[in-house]
Amino acid sequence: MKVSSRGEYALRALLVLGQHEGQVISISDISEKTLITVSYLEQILLQLKKLGYVKSKRGAQGGYSLKLTPAEINIGEVIRNIEGPLSPMGCASITAYEPCSLEPKCLLKPLWTLVRDTISHVLEQTTLHDLLNQNIGEWNGGKFLVKT
Repeated sequence: MKVSSRGEYALRALLVLGQHEGQVISISDISEKTLITVSYLEQILLQLKKLGYVKSKRGAQGGYSLKLTPAEINIGEVIRNIEGPLSPMGCASITAYEPCSLEPKCLLKPLWTLVRDTISHVLEQTTLHDLLNQNIGEWNGGKFLVKT
């Protein structure tokens, strides 16, 4: 799984809006804080709005704000909605399964499934609130531990 610039920038924009929860932030201010061009940011914010994560306000004092609380915004869900399946290979995907020519004898599928499950677990256990508070999990003895 590779997160594209669109996925990275969507998270950056959500972080800025989360840092200013309850406030309407202009697109130029978001652009300045995220280092994303206004034209590309407009596309991303429109997609985030359609997905129900942000809302917009028109006019001179217009801009964007979070529609949900940071605790309600799950990073795994955002990445899936922006990027698609989390699986590194189609044969290990749950939502976009594509058989490979070696199945059912492929010896790599268990590895790709483990990678998918690990990535999914980490992202699903993380909210925007966690990122804003630098409260993300950590690896310990080969296990992902969620900070509390």
